[in-house]
Amino acid sequence: MSTTFSAPAKRPFLSDGMAAVLAMSAALLVIHCIFNNRYDYFRDEFDYLACAKHLAFGYVDQPPLVPWLTRLTLVTIGGSLRALRFLPALCMSLTVVLAAVITRELGGRAFALICAAASVIAAPVYLGAGSMVTTNYLEPLLWTGCAYFAILAAKHDQPRYWMWFGVVAGIGMQEKYSIAVFGFGVVVGLLLTEQRRFLFNKWIWIGGLIAFILFLPNLLWNIHYQFPFVQLIHNIKAEGRDIVLSPWQYFFQQCLIMQLIVAPIWIAGTIAFLIWPPFRPYRFLGWSYLVGLTVFIVLHSKNYYLAPVYPMLLASGSVVFERAVDRPRLGWLKPVSVILILAGGVLSAPVVMPVLPIDQYIAYQAHLPIKPPRSEHSHERAVLPQHYADQFGWHEIVSEVAVAWNRIPADQRADCGIFAQDYGQAGAIDWYGPAYGLPPSLSGHQTWYLWGPRGYSGNCLIVLDDSREKLETLFSNVEFVGNSPDNPYALENNVPVFICTGRKSSATLADIWPHLKRWR
Repeated sequence: MSTTFSAPAKRPFLSDGMAAVLAMSAALLVIHCIFNNRYDYFRDEFDYLACAKHLAFGYVDQPPLVPWLTRLTLVTIGGSLRALRFLPALCMSLTVVLAAVITRELGGRAFALICAAASVIAAPVYLGAGSMVTTNYLEPLLWTGCAYFAILAAKHDQPRYWMWFGVVAGIGMQEKYSIAVFGFGVVVGLLLTEQRRFLFNKWIWIGGLIAFILFLPNLLWNIHYQFPFVQLIHNIKAEGRDIVLSPWQYFFQQCLIMQLIVAPIWIAGTIAFLIWPPFRPYRFLGWSYLVGLTVFIVLHSKNYYLAPVYPMLLASGSVVFERAVDRPRLGWLKPVSVILILAGGVLSAPVVMPVLPIDQYIAYQAHLPIKPPRSEHSHERAVLPQHYADQFGWHEIVSEVAVAWNRIPADQRADCGIFAQDYGQAGAIDWYGPAYGLPPSLSGHQTWYLWGPRGYSGNCLIVLDDSREKLETLFSNVEFVGNSPDNPYALENNVPVFICTGRKSSATLADIWPHLKRWR
């Protein structure tokens, strides 16, 4: 008797509940498109928009794929919130479908497919990923794509699928480096199981070579600039910016970001990969999860770094769940469980998607039994979770900069730069500034540092978010223009703006630029 579930040959794609899955996926896309234009641009979205106008093979805080896709969005459907966020919404809908496809490959029937799809749809971390442009929106699709080809290789004993694993992994390395942890986990899993034989097959090495070739442009860029991302991560750790979670806290937050009601499904899916006889060929995937969990705990990573691994675990767990309830007396559990999963998604949606007006959301948040976790110490003081707080206050900052700009005599503006302290401020100026007649910003933060002083002498600068005492040591004339108007929802609020003229040093802005580098 075979130890694996085998799908019937040439089964129609829309059979076994797949039509329902496609309908659920389409509904998710529509919901995102309806609500994605509420609030404002997220801090990181300004970064991607700016990088999209400076296409390169790498950036200080990210690989190049998301900025390149953002550029594609800008030149095709535009830069409105709905347009910008369409691709994240589409990627999450495709992840839903791919999770169901994996479920069917693992032997799942209609209920398992629908259960896996519902679990992905209702996971708060995925609802959030589909709501804005971040480096997280492609990750679930890419990690799940890797898992899909690994499952096909093991199920059909066909090593050629590892080549496609390498293609997807290589694309993933151009999107976010953390996919390397998943690849490492898969390799460890293969070493620890009977599937280690794949490691001696040419196709897995061809896949690895393809992944390396796809990653090579970014690798060369990093070598050229002395590995900015490594410097960035080192500085963040040294600064102690992130909240450090204990192993138990990290695991519990995995349950929270995936929704507590579906935790038993992915936990069962992990255990099934490790010990269930029908899933013996896929045991390496269970180990890959344990390796990834361990690595991210040891590195004190943020809770969402492991989130892309869960669609494959929800797929395997849904197969186990289907087998457990596939009895006449337990049949009622199937519709009830799907309803409960989706209901949990509806209840958690306001926390991660802008479905409520902000005042209604604050009232809603006050009644939540568990508050949204904060990942950085600076976020703890905010009224809103960071992913919402950083969608407010940008118009106020740019409008105050415009006040300062209008005080600069017209004949002096060509040599008057606008210096921002972080990529949020700088990106907001670059995006909203043209409407006020503002030039592109300067900053030493992240990739703005690599774009340099752009020919400004430094004799006239509009400086944001600094102190008069410090600026008076550098300039003969320092005029305080004002603080950006108060926005009670914003994380960056009351940002001071100064006009600085008459530099005291003979050193130009280009001379002092290396001292303005701020990678953290």
